[in-house]
Formats: sequence, C-alpha cells, structure tokens
Amino acid sequence: MTIQLPDLPYAPDALAPHISERTISFHYGKHHAAYVRAVNDGVAGTPDEGRALPELVRSLPAGSLFNAAAQAWNHDFYWRSMSPGGGGEPDSDLAAALAASFGSVDAFRDEFAAGAVGNFASGWGWLVFDGTSAGPSALRIVQSDDAQTPLTDGLTPLLVIDVWEHAYYLDYQNARVAYVNAFVEHLVCWEFASANYAAALRIHA
Repeated sequence: MTIQLPDLPYAPDALAPHISERTISFHYGKHHAAYVRAVNDGVAGTPDEGRALPELVRSLPAGSLFNAAAQAWNHDFYWRSMSPGGGGEPDSDLAAALAASFGSVDAFRDEFAAGAVGNFASGWGWLVFDGTSAGPSALRIVQSDDAQTPLTDGLTPLLVIDVWEHAYYLDYQNARVAYVNAFVEHLVCWEFASANYAAALRIHA
C-alpha cells in the first residue's frame, strides 16, 4: 500500500481571500504532492514499504526520507488545521484548557502568533498536548524547524501553522505577520483542535 496524497478538506479556493487558490495549487499540488512521491519512492522495495505515514515519521532516522515523510504528515495536519470561515472561539473544554495553560484564549493567540512570526527558520508553529504534564495546563506552544514534528518528541499535535515561505509568499510576499494574523483570526479550525484535544485526553486518562 502506497502513501496517498489526501484530499483537501475543502475546495482549493475556499480559504480565499486569506490564502488564494494559486497558493493552494502550488503548496498542495506541487510541494505536498512531491513529498508524498518522495516517500513512496524512498520506501519502495524496503521493509518500510506499506507502513503508515505516522509510523514512518516516528521511526525513520534523520535524513532525506525522514524529511519527506515528516513534511507529508505535517502538511496534511496543516490543511486540516484550517477551515473556511475559521477563527472565532474554541469550544468550552478547549477554551478552559487554553486559559489554564496560557491565562486566556486571547493570551494563547498572542503567544502562538508571536512564536510563529519569530520562528527564524523555515518551519512550523504548533499547539500540542504534553501528556507528561499533570493537571489541566498540559498545552504548550512549540516551534519546529524544517521538517521536524512533535510526533518524534512524544507530544500530541492539536493545531499547526506552516511558516515556510512557500505557505504564504505568493499572497503576502515577506509579510509573515499578516499571514500569521490571518491564520489566527480567520482560518484556524477550532473543531479540529478540539477533536485532537479530546482524543489526547482519552489516551492520557
């Protein structure tokens, strides 16, 4: 079984005007698709052929095949971290967890945006559940560079923003701040984050 390029969870033009169909066509149709092809080419004829993508990400050593697998997984998670008409407020359970961890939902937004804007490298800004933390304040914001992902650190991702330039340059040029603000205010899919949070609670109950 080969790794498949997953369908987008919305139409290619559904995130406009915040992310254009042109950006999606390059980012999803070329970058993400190329990572999926590279994974399949890299595992063909090896014991890793047929393994699920998360298993590959967690087990592969650093190198080009890990980079392709992690980028394929990260991108799929990124598409699902957004929705048309996103933004707004999280549900009460996730809102309470964000308040416990960061002081308030607004404080989370500010810290999440600041981390994504300040990530010096090409990389990713994540909201994660840290199962090693006791009590309700188990949420953390982490930055990863290049293809790195919280999956390899035993953390459970809830939400991610891609801050590689190819994620926003066609629409925003070098204005990463404007892109990050659009993501936080208009695109973030709280339903996806809440579902991931609920699943994490069940696993760590």
